[in-house]
Amino acid sequence: MQQEENRWDGKREPKRVLVVSDTHGRIANLQEVWKRFDFLDLTIHLGDLEGGEQLLRKLAPCPMEIVAGNNDYFTQLPQNRVIKLGKYRIFLTHGHRYHVHYGNDVLIEEARLRDCQIAMYGHTHSPEIRHYPGITVLNPGSITCPRPATKPPSYILIDFDRDGEAHFTICTL
Repeated sequence: MQQEENRWDGKREPKRVLVVSDTHGRIANLQEVWKRFDFLDLTIHLGDLEGGEQLLRKLAPCPMEIVAGNNDYFTQLPQNRVIKLGKYRIFLTHGHRYHVHYGNDVLIEEARLRDCQIAMYGHTHSPEIRHYPGITVLNPGSITCPRPATKPPSYILIDFDRDGEAHFTICTL
């Protein structure tokens, strides 16, 4: 069950948003990343928490939006979600239902059907930022289990400038 008091209200202009995925029951790296920032408007988790969403919401220094992944059994988390950040509509999903291992076409089509300018997913454990006509696709990789395993854990930071434009950075631990 989601705690409404710890969710993004969408009423103010965001400045900084953290995007993570695939913690798989291990939160030490996420806690380390939270300590790096004096301020975050929102943390987005794109699934495969493998439990503990109430604990994450309690520990988070900001509101959280969370969607369920393919390893999130017995959860009431939504499979997909559309949120508004500033002038952007954003489609959040884990990605497994959109065949992301084979490319972004199905994901992009779904995001367009929902009138979104940004689509975010996890599942592959490999970070990416790709710009397509009318839509940006983001995958933060995994903050605990990167692929290949020789790569560092990763996440995405979104910074909004004073004109409300979003700037995306893949960061590593």
